[in-house]
Amino acid sequence: MIVTQLEFDGFRNLETGMITPDPGVNIFYGDNAQGKTNLLEATWLFTGGKSFRGSRDFETVCFGKERARLGLEFTAFGRSQRAEIEIQKRRKAWLGGIPLESPAKLAGNFCAVVFFPAHLSLIKDGAEGRRRFIDTACCQIRPGYVKILSSFSRALAQRNALLRNIKQNPGLSRGGSQLAAWNERLASLGAQVFAARAGYVRRLIPAAGQIYGGISGGEELTISYKSSAGEQDITPQQAYSNLLALLKDNQNADLAAGFTTAGPHRDDLEIMIGGKSARVFGSQGQQRSAVLALKLAEASLLKNATGEQPVALLDDVLSELDTARQDYILNHIKGWQVFITGCDPNPALRMAGGRVYKVSNGRVTG
Repeated sequence: MIVTQLEFDGFRNLETGMITPDPGVNIFYGDNAQGKTNLLEATWLFTGGKSFRGSRDFETVCFGKERARLGLEFTAFGRSQRAEIEIQKRRKAWLGGIPLESPAKLAGNFCAVVFFPAHLSLIKDGAEGRRRFIDTACCQIRPGYVKILSSFSRALAQRNALLRNIKQNPGLSRGGSQLAAWNERLASLGAQVFAARAGYVRRLIPAAGQIYGGISGGEELTISYKSSAGEQDITPQQAYSNLLALLKDNQNADLAAGFTTAGPHRDDLEIMIGGKSARVFGSQGQQRSAVLALKLAEASLLKNATGEQPVALLDDVLSELDTARQDYILNHIKGWQVFITGCDPNPALRMAGGRVYKVSNGRVTG
């Protein structure tokens, strides 16, 4: 999968323009807050995902502009394609000139993986970011998972609304029949979410472990999916039965709380280095290396699933790493199309060939 042209107009602080990237390494360098990461973010949006910065759509439009427009020409699956995005209050997307029902429909057409320094929160912070990591990866490998996840989120919101309504109106019946119906619905969708996540994690474990061992010089990284549905190797039917029993058992606690206290929306990914929690005991360097291993493993799994090597978007990836770790990463991504940002272009220049761009005050030259 190769980006052949990226166009941008009214996006963040970027001056209107376009780039024609090298099929190999592309280095974007300049001082902080000049717009380097904005180029990666613009490219990432064509995966169908939301901003990796957590920004809302309208926040990506340049101040004083009514809208932002992005265009991407790329080759994938043996043919050239063009996608376009327009952003006002929300995003709209086109593929091959045909409007899409949702920007999420771009998923599976253009694939990329992104490393952003804030992704260190994947290890440092709570479980929500780790669930998002798994879900985002699953959506690229199985575009149909977007619908499953959306349906689960809606069912969870509706069950929570019913729980709040009963809690706030004690005179109402306990809503037994309605809750039973939502228990069934949530357990069914939750089992599908569990199956997708658990299947992905099983493939992620050896890939991430091998890469981390290479980056770290032999340390062991282990990963496990901690789910309220049960162990990660159970069948979807077992997951459904376990979740249904859990929802029934927790019903009184849920009514008292006014929300669903357990389920796939509370699951977590446990990441261990040398048998100890990476979040609690990992050094800054170990945590950074672990996140990089997860991201590079994500790319490998995506290639295995689709037959196409995803584009790697690596923001400030080489800072705080020694030369040996930098060299391992640079060697690992040989043969990929990669966009690397940084204040200093010299480490990435150790990779032969490619193209170098300077980014200054939103202007991209090179």
